[in-house]
Amino acid sequence: MGTVLEVRNLVKKYGSKTAVDDISFDIQEGEIFSLLGPNGAGKTTTISILSTLFPPTGGDAAVFGHSVTKEPMEVKRMIGVVPQEIALYDDMTALENLNFWGEMYGLTGKALKTRVQELLEQIGLADRAKERVKTYSGGMKRRVNIAVGLLNKPRLLFLDEPTVGIDPQSRRAILDSVKALNKEGMTVLYTTHYMEEAQELSHRVGIIDHGKLIALGTQAELTAQVGEMDTLILHLGENEDPEHLSQALKALPGVLQANPSDHEVALVTPSAEELLASVVSRANELGIKIHSVDMREPNLEAVFLHLTGRALRD
Repeated sequence: MGTVLEVRNLVKKYGSKTAVDDISFDIQEGEIFSLLGPNGAGKTTTISILSTLFPPTGGDAAVFGHSVTKEPMEVKRMIGVVPQEIALYDDMTALENLNFWGEMYGLTGKALKTRVQELLEQIGLADRAKERVKTYSGGMKRRVNIAVGLLNKPRLLFLDEPTVGIDPQSRRAILDSVKALNKEGMTVLYTTHYMEEAQELSHRVGIIDHGKLIALGTQAELTAQVGEMDTLILHLGENEDPEHLSQALKALPGVLQANPSDHEVALVTPSAEELLASVVSRANELGIKIHSVDMREPNLEAVFLHLTGRALRD
Protein backbone atom coordinates (compact mmCIF):
# COMPACT_ATOMS: atom_id res chain seq x y z
CA MET A 1 0.00 0.00 0.00
CA GLY A 2 1.19 3.50 -0.85
CA THR A 3 0.65 6.79 0.92
CA VAL A 4 -2.43 8.61 -0.39
CA LEU A 5 -2.34 11.69 1.84
CA GLU A 6 0.55 13.32 3.67
CA VAL A 7 -0.23 16.17 6.05
CA ARG A 8 2.74 18.08 7.43
CA ASN A 9 2.63 20.78 10.14
CA LEU A 10 -0.70 22.15 8.94
CA VAL A 11 -1.76 25.44 10.52
CA LYS A 12 -4.81 27.63 9.95
CA LYS A 13 -5.31 30.92 11.80
CA TYR A 14 -8.17 33.39 11.71
CA GLY A 15 -6.76 36.52 13.31
CA SER A 16 -5.73 35.58 16.82
CA LYS A 17 -7.63 32.26 16.73
CA THR A 18 -5.81 29.08 15.70
CA ALA A 19 -8.33 26.66 14.17
CA VAL A 20 -5.75 24.04 13.09
CA ASP A 21 -2.61 23.88 15.19
CA ASP A 22 0.44 22.22 13.58
CA ILE A 23 -1.08 18.82 12.78
CA SER A 24 0.63 16.03 10.84
CA PHE A 25 -0.59 12.60 9.75
CA ASP A 26 -0.59 10.19 6.79
CA ILE A 27 -3.33 8.10 5.21
CA GLN A 28 -2.48 4.86 3.43
CA GLU A 29 -4.20 3.51 0.33
CA GLY A 30 -7.32 1.49 1.12
CA GLU A 31 -7.64 2.91 4.63
CA ILE A 32 -10.55 4.53 6.45
CA PHE A 33 -8.95 7.18 8.63
CA SER A 34 -11.22 9.01 11.07
CA LEU A 35 -10.68 12.41 12.62
CA LEU A 36 -12.61 12.18 15.89
CA GLY A 37 -13.33 15.23 17.98
CA PRO A 38 -16.08 17.46 19.39
CA ASN A 39 -17.75 20.27 17.47
CA GLY A 40 -15.30 23.12 16.95
CA ALA A 41 -12.24 20.87 17.19
CA GLY A 42 -10.92 21.82 13.73
CA LYS A 43 -12.17 18.86 11.70
CA THR A 44 -14.07 20.83 9.04
CA THR A 45 -11.29 23.40 8.69
CA THR A 46 -8.81 20.56 8.12
CA ILE A 47 -11.04 19.03 5.42
CA SER A 48 -11.45 22.45 3.79
CA ILE A 49 -7.68 22.91 3.54
CA LEU A 50 -7.05 19.38 2.26
CA SER A 51 -9.73 19.80 -0.42
CA THR A 52 -8.08 23.11 -1.51
CA LEU A 53 -11.05 25.24 -0.44
CA PHE A 54 -8.95 27.29 2.01
CA PRO A 55 -5.19 27.93 1.93
CA PRO A 56 -3.31 27.00 5.10
CA THR A 57 -1.53 29.64 7.17
CA GLY A 58 1.40 27.27 7.47
CA GLY A 59 2.47 23.77 6.48
CA ASP A 60 1.26 21.77 3.50
CA ALA A 61 -0.36 18.51 2.46
CA ALA A 62 0.01 16.26 -0.57
CA VAL A 63 -2.52 13.97 -2.27
CA PHE A 64 -0.72 11.27 -4.25
CA GLY A 65 2.33 13.52 -4.14
CA HIS A 66 0.55 16.66 -5.35
CA SER A 67 0.68 19.69 -3.06
CA VAL A 68 -2.68 21.17 -2.05
CA THR A 69 -1.10 24.65 -2.11
CA LYS A 70 0.99 24.40 -5.29
CA GLU A 71 -1.05 21.94 -7.40
CA PRO A 72 -4.69 22.40 -6.36
CA MET A 73 -6.15 21.44 -9.75
CA GLU A 74 -4.28 18.13 -9.74
CA VAL A 75 -5.56 17.45 -6.22
CA LYS A 76 -9.16 18.26 -7.17
CA ARG A 77 -9.08 15.69 -9.97
CA MET A 78 -8.31 12.90 -7.49
CA ILE A 79 -10.59 13.72 -4.55
CA GLY A 80 -14.29 13.68 -3.78
CA VAL A 81 -15.73 15.89 -1.06
CA VAL A 82 -18.95 15.39 0.90
CA PRO A 83 -19.37 18.54 3.03
CA GLN A 84 -21.19 18.67 6.35
CA GLU A 85 -23.70 21.13 4.90
CA ILE A 86 -26.06 19.77 2.24
CA ALA A 87 -24.79 21.07 -1.14
CA LEU A 88 -27.94 20.47 -3.19
CA TYR A 89 -30.59 22.59 -4.90
CA ASP A 90 -33.90 21.94 -3.13
CA ASP A 91 -36.08 22.89 -6.09
CA MET A 92 -34.30 20.43 -8.37
CA THR A 93 -34.77 16.67 -8.40
CA ALA A 94 -32.02 14.29 -7.34
CA LEU A 95 -31.51 13.44 -11.01
CA GLU A 96 -31.19 17.12 -11.95
CA ASN A 97 -28.78 17.77 -9.08
CA LEU A 98 -26.52 14.90 -10.07
CA ASN A 99 -26.59 15.92 -13.74
CA PHE A 100 -25.75 19.52 -12.80
CA TRP A 101 -22.81 18.60 -10.56
CA GLY A 102 -21.65 15.96 -13.03
CA GLU A 103 -21.37 18.66 -15.69
CA MET A 104 -19.34 20.74 -13.23
CA TYR A 105 -16.92 17.80 -13.09
CA GLY A 106 -16.75 17.81 -16.89
CA LEU A 107 -18.94 14.77 -17.50
CA THR A 108 -21.25 14.88 -20.51
CA GLY A 109 -23.44 12.69 -22.71
CA LYS A 110 -23.59 8.95 -22.19
CA ALA A 111 -20.79 8.95 -19.61
CA LEU A 112 -22.73 11.37 -17.40
CA LYS A 113 -26.03 9.52 -17.81
CA THR A 114 -24.41 6.17 -16.97
CA ARG A 115 -22.56 7.51 -13.92
CA VAL A 116 -25.64 9.24 -12.52
CA GLN A 117 -27.73 6.08 -12.91
CA GLU A 118 -25.01 4.01 -11.20
CA LEU A 119 -25.00 6.35 -8.23
CA LEU A 120 -28.78 6.53 -7.93
CA GLU A 121 -28.84 2.73 -7.75
CA GLN A 122 -25.97 2.75 -5.27
CA ILE A 123 -27.69 5.15 -2.86
CA GLY A 124 -31.06 3.41 -3.23
CA LEU A 125 -32.94 6.36 -4.73
CA ALA A 126 -33.36 5.34 -8.37
CA ASP A 127 -37.13 5.02 -7.90
CA ARG A 128 -37.39 8.56 -6.45
CA ALA A 129 -34.83 10.28 -8.64
CA LYS A 130 -37.37 12.58 -10.29
CA GLU A 131 -38.77 13.96 -7.03
CA ARG A 132 -37.66 17.38 -5.82
CA VAL A 133 -34.97 17.27 -3.16
CA LYS A 134 -37.04 19.50 -0.85
CA THR A 135 -39.49 16.59 -0.45
CA TYR A 136 -36.73 14.27 0.80
CA SER A 137 -35.96 13.37 4.40
CA GLY A 138 -32.67 14.51 5.92
CA GLY A 139 -31.20 11.05 5.44
CA MET A 140 -32.16 10.94 1.76
CA LYS A 141 -30.57 14.35 1.19
CA ARG A 142 -27.39 13.09 2.85
CA ARG A 143 -27.31 10.11 0.49
CA VAL A 144 -27.62 12.36 -2.58
CA ASN A 145 -24.91 14.59 -1.09
CA ILE A 146 -22.61 11.56 -0.93
CA ALA A 147 -23.45 10.63 -4.52
CA VAL A 148 -22.34 14.10 -5.67
CA GLY A 149 -18.96 13.51 -4.02
CA LEU A 150 -18.59 10.24 -5.92
CA LEU A 151 -19.43 11.53 -9.42
CA ASN A 152 -15.81 11.86 -10.54
CA LYS A 153 -14.81 8.40 -9.21
CA PRO A 154 -12.35 9.86 -6.71
CA ARG A 155 -9.32 7.98 -5.42
CA LEU A 156 -9.65 9.70 -2.03
CA LEU A 157 -13.02 10.60 -0.48
CA PHE A 158 -13.47 13.24 2.24
CA LEU A 159 -16.61 12.75 4.34
CA ASP A 160 -17.24 15.57 6.83
CA GLU A 161 -19.76 14.57 9.54
CA PRO A 162 -22.04 12.83 7.00
CA THR A 163 -24.54 11.51 9.59
CA VAL A 164 -25.29 14.68 11.55
CA GLY A 165 -28.98 15.31 12.13
CA ILE A 166 -30.41 12.16 10.53
CA ASP A 167 -32.45 9.22 11.80
CA PRO A 168 -30.84 5.93 12.92
CA GLN A 169 -31.98 4.02 9.81
CA SER A 170 -30.39 6.57 7.47
CA ARG A 171 -27.22 6.63 9.57
CA ARG A 172 -27.01 2.86 9.29
CA ALA A 173 -27.37 3.09 5.49
CA ILE A 174 -24.60 5.67 5.24
CA LEU A 175 -22.18 3.73 7.44
CA ASP A 176 -22.82 0.60 5.41
CA SER A 177 -22.21 2.59 2.21
CA VAL A 178 -18.87 3.86 3.50
CA LYS A 179 -17.77 0.33 4.36
CA ALA A 180 -18.88 -0.94 0.95
CA LEU A 181 -16.95 1.83 -0.83
CA ASN A 182 -13.86 1.00 1.19
CA LYS A 183 -14.23 -2.71 0.39
CA GLU A 184 -14.17 -1.73 -3.29
CA GLY A 185 -10.85 0.06 -2.74
CA MET A 186 -11.86 3.61 -1.82
CA THR A 187 -9.58 5.46 0.60
CA VAL A 188 -11.60 7.57 3.04
CA LEU A 189 -10.97 10.45 5.42
CA TYR A 190 -14.00 10.53 7.72
CA THR A 191 -14.70 13.17 10.36
CA THR A 192 -17.11 12.61 13.23
CA HIS A 193 -17.86 13.42 16.84
CA TYR A 194 -19.59 10.07 17.31
CA MET A 195 -17.23 7.65 19.04
CA GLU A 196 -19.25 4.62 17.93
CA GLU A 197 -18.87 5.58 14.24
CA ALA A 198 -15.10 5.91 14.52
CA GLN A 199 -14.92 2.56 16.30
CA GLU A 200 -17.00 0.79 13.67
CA LEU A 201 -15.43 2.24 10.53
CA SER A 202 -11.82 3.10 11.15
CA HIS A 203 -8.53 1.37 10.52
CA ARG A 204 -6.87 4.24 12.38
CA VAL A 205 -8.17 7.22 14.32
CA GLY A 206 -6.76 10.69 14.92
CA ILE A 207 -8.24 12.41 17.98
CA ILE A 208 -8.40 16.18 17.49
CA ASP A 209 -9.31 18.88 20.01
CA HIS A 210 -8.90 22.67 19.93
CA GLY A 211 -7.09 22.32 16.59
CA LYS A 212 -4.45 19.93 17.92
CA LEU A 213 -4.02 16.28 16.99
CA ILE A 214 -3.66 14.86 20.49
CA ALA A 215 -3.53 11.14 19.71
CA LEU A 216 -3.18 8.91 16.65
CA GLY A 217 -3.25 5.16 16.11
CA THR A 218 -5.35 2.05 15.80
CA GLN A 219 -8.17 1.61 18.27
CA ALA A 220 -6.13 -0.97 20.16
CA GLU A 221 -3.18 1.41 20.37
CA LEU A 222 -5.35 4.29 21.57
CA THR A 223 -7.30 2.35 24.17
CA ALA A 224 -4.03 0.98 25.54
CA GLN A 225 -3.29 4.55 26.64
CA VAL A 226 -6.01 4.32 29.29
CA GLY A 227 -4.79 0.95 30.51
CA GLU A 228 -7.32 -0.94 32.59
CA MET A 229 -9.58 2.05 33.19
CA ASP A 230 -13.34 1.75 32.75
CA THR A 231 -15.99 4.26 31.76
CA LEU A 232 -19.08 4.41 33.98
CA ILE A 233 -22.07 6.20 32.40
CA LEU A 234 -24.78 7.42 34.77
CA HIS A 235 -28.13 8.11 33.08
CA LEU A 236 -30.17 10.75 34.93
CA GLY A 237 -33.73 12.01 34.70
CA GLU A 238 -34.58 15.09 32.61
CA ASN A 239 -34.95 17.27 35.71
CA GLU A 240 -31.71 16.17 37.38
CA ASP A 241 -28.55 18.28 37.38
CA PRO A 242 -25.58 16.37 35.85
CA GLU A 243 -23.19 19.27 36.52
CA HIS A 244 -23.96 19.25 40.25
CA LEU A 245 -23.57 15.47 40.47
CA SER A 246 -20.30 15.43 38.51
CA GLN A 247 -18.76 18.04 40.79
CA ALA A 248 -19.72 15.98 43.85
CA LEU A 249 -18.42 12.72 42.40
CA LYS A 250 -15.00 14.17 41.54
CA ALA A 251 -14.17 14.05 45.25
CA LEU A 252 -14.75 10.30 45.52
CA PRO A 253 -11.67 8.03 45.72
CA GLY A 254 -11.21 6.20 42.42
CA VAL A 255 -12.85 8.88 40.23
CA LEU A 256 -10.26 10.10 37.72
CA GLN A 257 -12.70 12.09 35.57
CA ALA A 258 -16.34 13.10 36.04
CA ASN A 259 -17.85 14.77 32.99
CA PRO A 260 -21.45 15.96 32.64
CA SER A 261 -23.47 16.05 29.40
CA ASP A 262 -27.18 15.95 28.53
CA HIS A 263 -28.84 13.88 31.28
CA GLU A 264 -25.61 11.90 31.83
CA VAL A 265 -22.41 11.85 33.83
CA ALA A 266 -19.42 9.92 32.46
CA LEU A 267 -16.85 8.70 34.98
CA VAL A 268 -13.37 7.32 34.25
CA THR A 269 -12.19 4.94 36.95
CA PRO A 270 -9.79 2.00 37.45
CA SER A 271 -12.73 -0.16 38.61
CA ALA A 272 -16.33 0.68 37.77
CA GLU A 273 -17.74 -2.21 39.81
CA GLU A 274 -15.94 -1.15 43.00
CA LEU A 275 -16.94 2.49 42.56
CA LEU A 276 -20.63 1.98 41.80
CA ALA A 277 -21.90 1.66 45.40
CA SER A 278 -20.15 4.89 46.44
CA VAL A 279 -21.54 6.72 43.40
CA VAL A 280 -25.13 5.66 44.08
CA SER A 281 -24.77 6.55 47.76
CA ARG A 282 -23.46 10.03 46.96
CA ALA A 283 -26.24 10.64 44.44
CA ASN A 284 -28.83 9.62 47.03
CA GLU A 285 -27.33 12.06 49.53
CA LEU A 286 -27.81 14.83 46.96
CA GLY A 287 -31.35 13.73 46.15
CA ILE A 288 -30.38 12.95 42.55
CA LYS A 289 -31.94 9.87 40.99
CA ILE A 290 -29.82 7.66 38.73
CA HIS A 291 -32.17 5.91 36.30
CA SER A 292 -29.65 3.44 34.87
CA VAL A 293 -25.93 2.75 34.63
CA ASP A 294 -23.71 1.49 31.80
CA MET A 295 -20.24 0.06 32.44
CA ARG A 296 -17.93 0.22 29.44
CA GLU A 297 -14.49 -1.19 28.93
CA PRO A 298 -11.79 1.15 27.56
CA ASN A 299 -12.96 2.79 24.32
CA LEU A 300 -12.33 5.96 22.32
CA GLU A 301 -14.63 7.96 24.59
CA ALA A 302 -12.47 6.96 27.56
CA VAL A 303 -9.33 7.93 25.64
CA PHE A 304 -10.75 11.39 24.95
CA LEU A 305 -11.79 11.79 28.59
CA HIS A 306 -8.34 10.69 29.71
CA LEU A 307 -6.48 13.07 27.40
CA THR A 308 -8.68 16.17 27.69
CA GLY A 309 -10.57 15.84 30.95
CA ARG A 310 -13.93 16.40 29.29
CA ALA A 311 -16.60 14.51 27.39
CA LEU A 312 -16.32 14.04 23.64
CA ARG A 313 -19.71 15.68 23.01
CA ASP A 314 -19.57 18.61 25.40
